Amino acid sequence: MAKQTLSYNAPCVFFVTHAEVTIDPAIPVPDWSLSKRGRARHSAFNDRDFIAGITAIYCSAERKAIDAAEILSEATGLKFSICEDLGENDRSSTGFLPPPEFQEAADLFFAHPCQSIRGWERAIDAQARVVQAVIRILAQDTSTGHIAIVSHGGVGALLLCHLTGSAISRQMDQIGSGGGNYFAFDRANSSVLHGWKDISSLAE
Repeated sequence: MAKQTLSYNAPCVFFVTHAEVTIDPAIPVPDWSLSKRGRARHSAFNDRDFIAGITAIYCSAERKAIDAAEILSEATGLKFSICEDLGENDRSSTGFLPPPEFQEAADLFFAHPCQSIRGWERAIDAQARVVQAVIRILAQDTSTGHIAIVSHGGVGALLLCHLTGSAISRQMDQIGSGGGNYFAFDRANSSVLHGWKDISSLAE
């Protein structure tokens, strides 16, 4: 596969969401791992030239995010740091939901950010948590290049709403239906460089 040529002139932050997972209703959602397809897509992400400029990797404590961070770690030779506050919005009150039921609940989660949907963590609380996590990472990281944050689609959308000064809305949710996307923002001033892109797409 040909390497990507997209370049970033100054150090930036890549917020990367895990790709497809192996769904098992018998296993708690945070313990789901990447599927074969999900792993392949993260391996494809490593073909981009800008990966060589990454000097730090952070990820959530959920298995699927750790799996994705491990793939990036192997490509860069960097160790990754786990940050629990990068985790997806807490949905332990319901656990696994069939896709149609989950999508309905997710719509309500974004549409009513100040309410707990079916016992889920409120969107405003999840947003505050992930924003503070990113602020801490930027303040404490001593590397000088790009930072990769490997996390989840829901909190990524909430972070993107914050960075763009937008109200919480699912319109900022990641593209596609299987995860595996990234957006980038400037490390120095947090200005968004671009919205969601597919980690495995050659089209930039």
